[in-house]
Amino acid sequence: MGESSLVVGAGVIGSRVAGMLAERGDRVSVVSRRGSGPAGVAADAADAGAMARLAEGAAVIYNCVNPPYHRWPADWPPIAASVLAAAERSGAVLVTLSNLYGYGPRVPGGYDEAHPITEATPLAATGRKGRVRARVWQDALAAHRAGRVRVAEVRAADFIGPGAQSAMGERIVRHVRQGKNVSVLGRADRPHTWSFTDDVARMLVTAGTDPRAWGRAWHVPSNEPLSQRQVIDDLARAAGVGQVRSGAIPSAVLRGMGLFWPLMRELRETEYQFRDDFVMDSSAAQATFGLKPAPWQEIVAVTVNSSSR
Repeated sequence: MGESSLVVGAGVIGSRVAGMLAERGDRVSVVSRRGSGPAGVAADAADAGAMARLAEGAAVIYNCVNPPYHRWPADWPPIAASVLAAAERSGAVLVTLSNLYGYGPRVPGGYDEAHPITEATPLAATGRKGRVRARVWQDALAAHRAGRVRVAEVRAADFIGPGAQSAMGERIVRHVRQGKNVSVLGRADRPHTWSFTDDVARMLVTAGTDPRAWGRAWHVPSNEPLSQRQVIDDLARAAGVGQVRSGAIPSAVLRGMGLFWPLMRELRETEYQFRDDFVMDSSAAQATFGLKPAPWQEIVAVTVNSSSR
C-alpha cells in the first residue's frame, strides 16, 4: 500500500490527481464541500480545524481548490492559510495548483517567444486576482524557508482538455463540435500557451513525490504556443465539421457584460493575456523531471471526443 494523500478540491484537476495517485496505490481522500465521489470527504477548505484533522497522517496535501472566480480575493486567503497550517501541523508536503496571474502583464508586447514567462519572472501583478495568487505563494515559500513546512507550487497556463473551464474550455469545444461560430477574448491571432489537464495533474503528483521539486514553483510541461484561432481550427478538423469562424469579443462589449455578469467583469483584469502574446516556458520542469507534454494532436482528439456533449 502506498502513502496517504489528501487532495483538496474535486474539480477537473483535483479529480485527475486523485485518480493518478490511486493508480500508484496511494490511499487518497478528496475534500470538497459536497464530499462527492468514492474517496470524497465533505468539508470547508477554509475551516482550519477540519483541515488539520483531515491532514493527520497525510504524506502530501494537494491544494487544487478553485473558488468562484469573482470571489478569489475574499476566498483564497483563508483557504490558503488553512491548508498551509494543516501541512505544518501534519508534516505533509504541500503542493498548490496555481496559474500565471501572479506575474502580471509585460509591457510592451506581452510575453513573446523571445521573452517568455519563466519561473524567474517577477511576481508583479497589479490586479486583485493576480496579487492574491502571488501572496498565497509568498506566504507558503516564507514558511518553507523558515523550516516549518515543505512546499511547491505548480503553475499552469490556460487549461485545455475534457471538462476544462477556461478560455478554450467546454463552451468553445461545444460550439466547435456543432460547427458554430465562436467568440474569444482579446485577439484570436496572438501566440498563447495551453496546458493539458492531464499534464497539469501529472506535474502536481511529481511535485508532491520528488524532493527536487520542493521550495520553488514549476511550470506545467506544455506544448509550443498556438493562437486561439489555430486551436479552434485544430478542434474543428478533429471534430470533422470544417472551418469554424472565430472572432474577438470587443472590449466595449466585455465591459458592458461586466455590468451585470460578475465573471465578465473579472475577465477584464486578465484580458491582456489574450490581447498580447502570452507564452510560458516550461523547460525547467521538462529537464529536471524528464516530463514531456502530451502530443498536441492527442490532446485535441481527446478534448473533442471526451468533453461533455
